[in-house]
Amino acid sequence: MRTWSCAILALPLAAASLTVTKPEDVGLSSERLQRINQMIQRRIDAGEMAGAVTLLARRGRVAHFEAQGVADLESKKPMAKDSLFRIASMSKPITGVATMMLVEEGKVRLTDPVSRYIPEFRGIKVAVAQPNAGPELKFYTVPAEREITVRDLLAHTSGLASGPMGNSELAKFARKPNETLADYIPRLAATPLEFQPGSRYLYSPGAAFDTLGRIVEIVSGMNFDQFLKQRLFGPLEMKDIFFYTPAEKKAREATIYQLRDHKLSKPEARPAMGETYFSGAGGLIGVSGPVGLGSFANVSTDAASNRQIANRILIRTSTVG
Repeated sequence: MRTWSCAILALPLAAASLTVTKPEDVGLSSERLQRINQMIQRRIDAGEMAGAVTLLARRGRVAHFEAQGVADLESKKPMAKDSLFRIASMSKPITGVATMMLVEEGKVRLTDPVSRYIPEFRGIKVAVAQPNAGPELKFYTVPAEREITVRDLLAHTSGLASGPMGNSELAKFARKPNETLADYIPRLAATPLEFQPGSRYLYSPGAAFDTLGRIVEIVSGMNFDQFLKQRLFGPLEMKDIFFYTPAEKKAREATIYQLRDHKLSKPEARPAMGETYFSGAGGLIGVSGPVGLGSFANVSTDAASNRQIANRILIRTSTVG
């Protein structure tokens, strides 16, 4: 089963703003770029996606920006270049930048234990699978050999909600309606880690980057959504990105579909949870164009650029290089 709400980007990290140009002006071929449209159209014709917005930029300029298919299968509303998409885990790079901004400012260190900011993470346990347990999931817990750090959260080496043992405990601490990061994240510390911190890599779909969002809140004194708005989205002039779509922009949302048994269908509706939880792991909604994700992906870290972009530099190259 796959979930489709598609905005595809191919962007170099080279410039703070994007302008549209002919492909040949940046060393690309108009004819060859048509292969992008052809590939997307094949997927649409095969019933694998409803529609898509694709953008490709080179040397800080947009060479390809197209909308194809429909944003909603029932109404046949055409996909538009300013359609809004739930960007899911593309929220994580944005949360990573927010965290690294605070690292660069000396307010957070990568080696800091998470418990420095959220005391509940002190003394966390690690799950160990019981040998010869057969197909049934059985484990016991042991003390963590060291605390999980900010670096572990960023690098998916924390073990926090990263696999079947830790995830099996998540239901006991499920998020409740209208809870905030401050309400929910401390409870995650009661779940066992999947492995000893730093001992391996295993993707943490939600917990690690939601925890980073909470750390940003604690250090900055701002709700995570406000920090992103003031420190990232505002300087980048990203006006169409948010955790919850404003009522006046709802009509621009692309419908999310699941590909199940070779057929697109809407996922089951989730219970209403309010609009108070700002997930750094997968909560953002936005557009894909030059004023949306494209603007973020192209943020310049080059102070020597001949463009007047100093007010848009978020982090130095050395911080992420």
